[in-house]
Amino acid sequence: MGEQANWKQEGGCSCQQIRYAMTAPPMFVHCCHCHWCQRESGSAFGLNAMIETSHVDVMSGTTEVIMTPSESGKGQIIHRCPTCRVAVWSHYAGAGEAVAFVRVGTLDNPDCAPPDIHIYTDSKQPWVILPPGVSQHPGYYKPREEWPESAQKRFMALKNRQK
Repeated sequence: MGEQANWKQEGGCSCQQIRYAMTAPPMFVHCCHCHWCQRESGSAFGLNAMIETSHVDVMSGTTEVIMTPSESGKGQIIHRCPTCRVAVWSHYAGAGEAVAFVRVGTLDNPDCAPPDIHIYTDSKQPWVILPPGVSQHPGYYKPREEWPESAQKRFMALKNRQK
């Protein structure tokens, strides 16, 4: 937990109505190349920093909460700016509202959260070249095999609180 003590990154939507701060480093950062993320992002992939929702402090504005379909069939809750409509984070059924998937591109310094893993690479765009040595999977993966121990402990602490 020592690494979290002084870590803070701010971000927001395009019109700056929504401003937030991540008050701890992400547990893990996904770069998802599935067609669903490509559609939602309007780009080649989705880049999400997974963090405890308790470490996402809204500094200004109120997000609009929208339930959208997801490939899993369980839906996704997306927090968007009600004015410019930029998605700033979401919650997926698997982790529930305890984990926020912060859109890395909404951070003021998106360089602070490079991907830890590339997933669903079987549907990545052929012109996207992944760096050698980066963790990549054709579909999803087993977090216990990829996440650092510190992230696994943080996630387990969340699950224990939900019981």
